[in-house]
Amino acid sequence: MTEQTAFDLLKPYLEEHPHPLIGAKTIQLLLIREIHDYTVLRTEETRELNTVATPLSIQQESDVRRVAFLATKQKAAESRQLEYLLRTAAESAGYKIEKPCFLKDNLCLECPRCGLFGATSTEAGKGQAPNIKHRIEYSTAFSLLPFEDIETAITFNAINDDKQITGQALGTRYAVAPASIFPSIVTLRSVTWRELVLAIKTILACKSYGAESRIGGDVRNTIFGIVAGWEEVLTSLEFTLELYDRKDNLSAETVQAIALAYVPLAGNPSQVRVFTPEEVEKIVQAATAVELDKAFLEASYEDVKNYRKEQGVKK
Repeated sequence: MTEQTAFDLLKPYLEEHPHPLIGAKTIQLLLIREIHDYTVLRTEETRELNTVATPLSIQQESDVRRVAFLATKQKAAESRQLEYLLRTAAESAGYKIEKPCFLKDNLCLECPRCGLFGATSTEAGKGQAPNIKHRIEYSTAFSLLPFEDIETAITFNAINDDKQITGQALGTRYAVAPASIFPSIVTLRSVTWRELVLAIKTILACKSYGAESRIGGDVRNTIFGIVAGWEEVLTSLEFTLELYDRKDNLSAETVQAIALAYVPLAGNPSQVRVFTPEEVEKIVQAATAVELDKAFLEASYEDVKNYRKEQGVKK
């Protein structure tokens, strides 16, 4: 299957160019986020991990506590990863970026990251400039196993430089243990094939998450399934609860079977397509094979410029 043929599989659910008026075309990327180092998934106000009570699984309704990998934590890391990717690709390809863009105080509203993740004008005196609505959506991811099975506490101590002995304990770091699994879904709405490529590359390239990523937070993201339609077919919580009942067989075939079971619940089931593991692999391989060369970048930036023109924004 060639690169172009792989993207043709998704053609009914892709746009030629992004538009301010978003339609119903939806692509869901079903991921497994596997923790590879101690990862701190908490809010800034407390040092405790974010947790939530959920049923144990679809078949077992007893409540358990799970660690919550908040949507905002996923989005922030991947938005920044796309920023790094675009800047480095432009430098490598010799493409001049007209206006620098970085979170959160200097959003350009002209780059593919702003076009996909959405952006609000941060320039003084331009408060009435139209914002860009996001077309990539995140949901809270819930740990596959209960909180008690994956939570760990690490005590860190002060070191006396003179005597090189351990001093008093400075505090405790609560983290998710390595090898923990978080099923996750990233949803794309009315995107182009180039935006799909950038989303897949970003998700696979992003490796650092959590509140203390300078000393941990390594995560491996793997795309196990793709579902397309005119709506979101599966939610992140359903994905986790279904996988728990099949936790001894975490595979692309298992993910496909779960997605297929939810097609009859859709509002427009005839428009839903659940891709096979072979098709998913081909699409992902085709996306990673695309070079972020000058031609690709020029087309991607031009799409956002035309989007802004549709909004009536004058240069």
